[in-house]
Amino acid sequence: MSKPESFPDQDQSQPGDEFRMNPEPEIIRKDYKGSEKLLNKAALITGGDSGIGRSAAVHFAREGADIAIVYYEETEDAKLTKELVEKEGRKCLIISGDLKEEDFCIRVIDDVISEFGKIDILVNNAAMQFPKEEVEQVTSEQFDATFRTNLYPYFYLVKAALEHLKKDAVIINTTSVTAYRGSEHLLDYSSTKGAITSFTRSLSKMLVDRGIRVNAVAPGPIWTPLIPSTFDDISDFGQDTPMGRAGQPSEVGPAYVFLASKDSSYMTGQVIHINGGEIVGG
Repeated sequence: MSKPESFPDQDQSQPGDEFRMNPEPEIIRKDYKGSEKLLNKAALITGGDSGIGRSAAVHFAREGADIAIVYYEETEDAKLTKELVEKEGRKCLIISGDLKEEDFCIRVIDDVISEFGKIDILVNNAAMQFPKEEVEQVTSEQFDATFRTNLYPYFYLVKAALEHLKKDAVIINTTSVTAYRGSEHLLDYSSTKGAITSFTRSLSKMLVDRGIRVNAVAPGPIWTPLIPSTFDDISDFGQDTPMGRAGQPSEVGPAYVFLASKDSSYMTGQVIHINGGEIVGG
């Protein structure tokens, strides 16, 4: 992967559209070869319309899984993800709605069961962020909205899905490097990601006797719609990492395949760090 000299200025509002990004993110390597690691599995991915969620969806499909993705309002991106999954010869269900609402999360699970008859893999991935430089700039409403978007749906979906998750099912949560090193401009976001790390560890202990594994991925700076839609200056995005560049979704997706497959059968309660070489604890 070549090191970008800079990212051009671009203006988007949250949640952002991948089809408007310049340059367009790489979702899956052209030379990535599937080996049926997830053959005939059914996977539910939140935030699966773009970025890391889209990458996980396409990688899963290339490994033989059928996919359901949940998105908020980015219909054009979601339709493209569906096309990409179907090009891999797998089915794709797209569901639009607000994951902050528990009733909607319950309906999502019902829709997936109606479509596929099962859920083998649950990927909690959708998130939002509102950068602020000072504590005083973070309103109570923003703090509440960030937690309700980034953390609550993980609980809602797990609780609703549990009756359908059989032995050898897998839950994968998306946390962040900010959960481990903090962030001077993402107070509420990094706090939710820290909570997700603890949620992952605690949930893994609760479900281990049921034969359900729970792990997480902690990305660093990855080129996704969240970046141009939330930061004003992205010219040097990711260049403060030891590798000197931002990562691509294609470099994160395979980690979800690993955690979803039997390759990680002796792992639960763990976090994979994909952050360009930053050394973090835990």
